Amino acid sequence: MKLVLIGIQGSGKSTQGNLLSKQLGIPYLSTGHIFRRLAKEKTKLGHYIKTVMNTGLLIPDDKTIEIVNSYLSRPEYKKGYILDGFPRTIKQAEKFSNNVDKVIYLEVPDKEAIYRLVYRNSQLRGDETIPATKKRIELFKKFTLPVLEYYRKLKKLIEIDGLQSIEIVNREILKSLGKQLVKNKIENWAAKDKKIIAIIGLPGVGKTDANDFFKKQGLPSISFGKAINEYIDDNHLPHVEKTHKKVRLELRQKYGMPALAIMNEGKIKEMLKDNMTIVIDGMRSWQEYLYLRKAFPKIKIYLLAIYADKHLRWARSIKRSHRNKLYGEERDLDELIGINMAPTIAYADFLVKNNFSIEDFHDKLEEVYRTICYS
Repeated sequence: MKLVLIGIQGSGKSTQGNLLSKQLGIPYLSTGHIFRRLAKEKTKLGHYIKTVMNTGLLIPDDKTIEIVNSYLSRPEYKKGYILDGFPRTIKQAEKFSNNVDKVIYLEVPDKEAIYRLVYRNSQLRGDETIPATKKRIELFKKFTLPVLEYYRKLKKLIEIDGLQSIEIVNREILKSLGKQLVKNKIENWAAKDKKIIAIIGLPGVGKTDANDFFKKQGLPSISFGKAINEYIDDNHLPHVEKTHKKVRLELRQKYGMPALAIMNEGKIKEMLKDNMTIVIDGMRSWQEYLYLRKAFPKIKIYLLAIYADKHLRWARSIKRSHRNKLYGEERDLDELIGINMAPTIAYADFLVKNNFSIEDFHDKLEEVYRTICYS
């Protein structure tokens, strides 16, 4: 496993790096450690590093990349490492040849970092005065924050609240890596409780995209609206609001307001036999939610509401190749009031806004996924 720790000075990188090194059985090192060790070697490279460091200058990006890549090619790092202090710039991140698995960002406010370093530390280094620390924080924001965005786009960034205790931060990092500490031994993390993620939202918010995202994470799903669509298709009826409303009313006259939950209960039971977490695509009424809570009292049901501005939802609905006439104010009001979707949105455990790019949407869903599946 190849990990990178990123955070401003005082965020706790060295503390977590040393803990993780013992727990995961891979070496922890910082670029400062690399440069100091190489500077002691009686080689041309060692002499160069020593000279640059003694003059107080920063080692250029190209040379830093060359040194770090060369250093990490040594046999002791073949199984992995925990790297602190590199990459610090976009150029370093792009040119880094080692295939990093995860980048862990320990986030703490500036004031907390300064307090930890200056006021709580009785053994200060020369570069840990208040002015020096503020300068390093300023450089971090200028050069390293873009690096976080670089790894975020690669889906490799893990963001941890560094204000928590050392034990909680460590536990959160391990959890994000799919690991857990059991009796001082590292084991693969495994879910203990079965869960249901119910996706809710008005037409055009992106429920299908959300469902596809969870499928890519390996979570199976059930579509509540599939029964209605199949009935309409089988009877060669048009996918317009009048038809859908008629079919929904007929089903609810037969089964009551929790109709779709009742019709899919058997499928949910079967799916939960072999899976710890499943997804319901398009749950609507509050009564469906209450019915499932009663039918599955030991299963935690999370309501994930997706929101998008009205004009965006309608524009997306028009572009659909199938059911592209199912949108508009009448449809929205029928979903919210007639089908009684409003309470499920109001009482949702998570509300994700889908107004921007698909990448932004997936980043938000990734956070929801980790919160639910690793809780």
